[in-house]
Amino acid sequence: MWPWGHLAVGYVLYSLGVRARTGEAPDGWNVVALAVGTQFPDLIDKPLAWWLGVLPGGRTLAHSLLVAVPLVLVLGVLARRYDAGPRATAFAVGYLSHLAGDALVPALVGSPRELAFLLWPATPMVVYENPPLVADLALTRAAVADLVAAVLAPGGFAAVLAVVTSPVVLTELAVIAALGALWLADGLPPLPELAARRRGPADRNAR
Repeated sequence: MWPWGHLAVGYVLYSLGVRARTGEAPDGWNVVALAVGTQFPDLIDKPLAWWLGVLPGGRTLAHSLLVAVPLVLVLGVLARRYDAGPRATAFAVGYLSHLAGDALVPALVGSPRELAFLLWPATPMVVYENPPLVADLALTRAAVADLVAAVLAPGGFAAVLAVVTSPVVLTELAVIAALGALWLADGLPPLPELAARRRGPADRNAR
């Protein structure tokens, strides 16, 4: 799943959960914590694997429930001490929704073996059996060159079209559309909070 797909899934789940519990739109600063959580596993694993070579793959350490669950629990305990429970909850929802999103594709295409990353390193890392174009679109240092080569290759445009119109991508686009509608209905958090913070110093200077 792409970064914006993870963000969309996390936001839709979080916003609907907050609305069901409180009847109100989510707090803007909690949404910031949520957004960080939706990207957190990739921000850890991808650089350490692709650029530094510390990890054997881009879905290993931070993508493992053996790391994610203890980390979320410890974060929750610390957050309560500093009266930041809602922030920790939002981050946890984003983090765990990322793992669920990455597990969704193997589940949809019938490749349960690729779910092994959820228990890494207790289970071995799996070499994902993605179509060549999907592999070419990985966010590596050669991503742009790979994408151009894939499109210009014989049958490249058809391959792009097949990926874009696949059920997995269409599902992700539908979730992104739901994100846009829900975010608008929620009042575009955290933009109002950011605007209020920016106006604060100006208002004090004017007085």
